[in-house]
Amino acid sequence: MKAMILAAGRGQRMMPLTQNMPKPMLAVAGKPLIEHHIVNLKAAGITEIVINLAWQGDKIKDYFANGSKWGVNIRYSQEVAGGLETAGGIIAALPLLGDTFIVINGDIYTDYDVSALTQLHLQAGEAHIVLIENPPHNPNGDFALSHLSSDSQKYTFSGIGRYQADFFNDFEQGVRPLGPILAKKLTEHLVSTELYIGQWDDVGTPERLSALNQRQI
Repeated sequence: MKAMILAAGRGQRMMPLTQNMPKPMLAVAGKPLIEHHIVNLKAAGITEIVINLAWQGDKIKDYFANGSKWGVNIRYSQEVAGGLETAGGIIAALPLLGDTFIVINGDIYTDYDVSALTQLHLQAGEAHIVLIENPPHNPNGDFALSHLSSDSQKYTFSGIGRYQADFFNDFEQGVRPLGPILAKKLTEHLVSTELYIGQWDDVGTPERLSALNQRQI
């Protein structure tokens, strides 16, 4: 099992903290956000990791190198300066990822145990995503649970999921967000879901980062 950490975004809402630093390198509890993901993936037995790079990506590459310090093997998917959005970044990295893989947003902080995703039995063209209760900044949610109707209670996409590579077969490379793809595939019953009740923070603004660090002290 391989995993991809999405780390190519510019992080405009985090300015000025991201003026010269990629958002996933901002520190939580004394470590870069992305380092927490790497440690958690290693604990789950996942040692093959792909990280996509765009804005200030050299800082990520310089810090983690090949990942040997953390007992993992890291490969990098370099994107154009503006990045390719979430799905575009995944599609560009498919040659590095194999037939099935886990994807985690690099700008979240969570205690979700990714080892649960390694136990899933997905069929061709399927995906499984983790939803969480709606945070204040996204009160209306994103998607309903897959076993319920689309007009049921909607929950927020955590940025964590597992995908079959052929889930993306219908989509060409380029700038492409993931949300519309998930919405379409949910209607086609190709996406399963789970609701996670646990620690999850979207580090989307300096205020949220400060509040998270205060809670980790």
